[in-house]
Amino acid sequence: MDREELLQKVSRLPTSPGVYLHRNSAGVILYVGKAKNLRARVKSYFQEGRPADAKTRALQKHIADVDVILTDTEPEALLLENTLIKEHRPKYNILLRDDKTYPYICVTAEPFPRIFKTRRLLRDGSTYYGPYSDGTYVHYVLKTLRSLFPLRSCDLALTTDAIAAGRFKVCLDYHIKKCEGPCEGYVSQAAYNVHIKHAMSILSGRTRVVEQQLEQHMHALATQLRFEDAEVIRRRLEKLREYSAKQKVVSSDDIDRDVFAIARIGPTACATVLEVREGRLVGKRQFMIPRCEDISDADLLESTLEQWYLERTEIPREILLPWELPDPDIMQSFFAHRGIKVDLGVPRIGDKRKLVQLALTNADLELREYLLRAAQKDQSLPRAVLSLQRDLRLQKMPRRIECYDNSHMQGSEYVSSRVVFIDGKPRKSEYRRYKMQSVEYNNDFEAMKEVLKRRFAHTDDSDTPDLLVIDGGKGQLSAAMSVLRELGRDGGLAVVALAKRLEEVFVPDQSDPIILPRTSSSLRLLQQARDEAHRFAVQYHRTLRSKRTLQTELTQIPGIGTKTAEHLLIHFGSVERVREATLGDLEQCVGLSRAESVYHYFHDDTTPANSHPAS
Repeated sequence: MDREELLQKVSRLPTSPGVYLHRNSAGVILYVGKAKNLRARVKSYFQEGRPADAKTRALQKHIADVDVILTDTEPEALLLENTLIKEHRPKYNILLRDDKTYPYICVTAEPFPRIFKTRRLLRDGSTYYGPYSDGTYVHYVLKTLRSLFPLRSCDLALTTDAIAAGRFKVCLDYHIKKCEGPCEGYVSQAAYNVHIKHAMSILSGRTRVVEQQLEQHMHALATQLRFEDAEVIRRRLEKLREYSAKQKVVSSDDIDRDVFAIARIGPTACATVLEVREGRLVGKRQFMIPRCEDISDADLLESTLEQWYLERTEIPREILLPWELPDPDIMQSFFAHRGIKVDLGVPRIGDKRKLVQLALTNADLELREYLLRAAQKDQSLPRAVLSLQRDLRLQKMPRRIECYDNSHMQGSEYVSSRVVFIDGKPRKSEYRRYKMQSVEYNNDFEAMKEVLKRRFAHTDDSDTPDLLVIDGGKGQLSAAMSVLRELGRDGGLAVVALAKRLEEVFVPDQSDPIILPRTSSSLRLLQQARDEAHRFAVQYHRTLRSKRTLQTELTQIPGIGTKTAEHLLIHFGSVERVREATLGDLEQCVGLSRAESVYHYFHDDTTPANSHPAS
């Protein structure tokens, strides 16, 4: 279909809601979208001069045909769009992807329901909770539920007729009071389902309601003088309160809410959802979104909400977002179709904003972990470099690291060193040493300013480090940042300072240091760079000090030149040893004439006793 035919087809589209499918010349589906007005929405892709992001511009170049599917309402279009995206996985649609397979907890739709862990979601009427990112936590939850309530663990097909016919016998769980024996009719269906109802409330995060009901039941039993039964309920209540205490409290109110956030690094984004029930954080889920650099944050957020709630059976009454949706009416119409009124809010201050910030922090952490795992597949980069980017939250991989250190002795022979690490390994050909030109006395801050000014005053971006490491604490870091700001190099350059005493890592504009684990590979890499810079600076300082000692002591002796002084130092090891040597020892090294000159320089007595060794 040529361009003119395609435009005519678009102009004939209906104005009702539905789903549209863009195809390329080979008939492959490129994009699936929904619309309240199909004609207006599809026509927008072919209007010249209309602002569009990079993804839409790339899509427009390949559209050769358009198909539509009509629906009665917008929510129906949303559901159909989600189904088609999962089926065809179009190139230009946002695809939320887990990098793991998470477990669920299933409550079966049976007369006597079972509760168990599963990774398969079946449309059999059962209720599913999750997914859970931690399999150990799933095991803990199931163990807690079975300790709270006498739920069956068997997979028998318990029907009223089968139980009445006596087809089953009780198992060990009945005898150890882990089950009340529904297989032989020892407990009614109504009484058993009370336990299931309580378990489902706990799985939904509503433990407070269950606590109140158990407490009322316990007092009622005590009033009836059924103290043994009341004691059983009391033990259940204590276990439930112990379970509730282990859940993180993130809000003082009892409102159920979901909190969304999105973090980006390069072309990849991570969408995170925090599930808060009765003020407690009961679940977290994250999705990785690759190749989304041309998609706006608002569109990513809207797509996340759509795909998340299309799969959820339970929707809270409040949803917190980091920013506004491009078209909030779409989600509100979907919630209204489900018979639910939801408050979509973007908090700016207060506790709710803190919840959004918590979600953003989790999204950023999960994204860095995901990128770290992906990068580890590239064996050319050591783990320490990958870990350093994650732990310091660097935007770029620290492939080139430069570390600076100073060395002096009471302000004399003031020097600085630069060492370079490429992909975690020292590149000695790029080491540099600096002799201070303007610094007097002991002033580490001014020394750091001078060396960085000399390093970055005349340089191009080809050798700019990905990470600049300063040996020192807040003071040295502040001095370094003042120079970089003066040179206009503080924008895209990552700078940290490593303090020796507690191995604290200081970063700009953050008062508290980052404490890396002592055994972490990222801290070891920073320490290696710091120690290498220190070694290189001390080596240069000692060289200058040795030259000064040689020039101011031995070479000032009349008749002693540089070669004779070097010969004496090599033979005796130090100027102090030369000073303590006898005339005979000096004579054996440099001859009598020079020996007398050296000896008389260090001693006032011109006729020393024992000047010659015994023959």
